Amino acid sequence: MLLNEQRRDLFTVPDDWHLAHCIAEDLGMGKGIALPMRKKFKLRGKIEASGESIKHPTCILTGRVFNLITKRRSGGKPSYDTLRGALEKMRDIALEKGVRQIAMPKIGCGLDRLQWGRVREMLLDVFADTDVEILVCIWR
Repeated sequence: MLLNEQRRDLFTVPDDWHLAHCIAEDLGMGKGIALPMRKKFKLRGKIEASGESIKHPTCILTGRVFNLITKRRSGGKPSYDTLRGALEKMRDIALEKGVRQIAMPKIGCGLDRLQWGRVREMLLDVFADTDVEILVCIWR
C-alpha cells in the first residue's frame, strides 16, 4: 500500500485512476466535492441504476468512481465506524476488480468534519496488505 498526499485538483488525475468520495443514502450530493462529482459523472442515475443497496455503510462503484455511502442524510455526519465500513467495502471491490490506483480528497474531512489524522491511519490500516496506491488530493 502506498499513500501519497499532493496539492492538486482531484479532477486532474489521469483517467486510468479511480476516484473516491463520500455521499449519503439520500444521494443528495449538493455540496462539497460530491456536487462536481455528481455533475461530471452523472452519479445519481448510475447509482440508482446499479441495483446495489445504498444502505450505509457501503461503497458502490460506478464507472471509475467509488461512492462511499457513510451516512443516512446529506446534512448528517458519518462516524469513524461508518467510514471504515465503507472503506473496507471499497477495498474489497478494488481487489476484486483489479483496481490499483485510487485518488480522493481528504475523505470524510471536509463537510463531514472527521479528523484527517485518524482517517489517514484508517486508510493505512484498511489497505495495509494490498498493492493499492492512494493519492490524496489537497486543493486548499
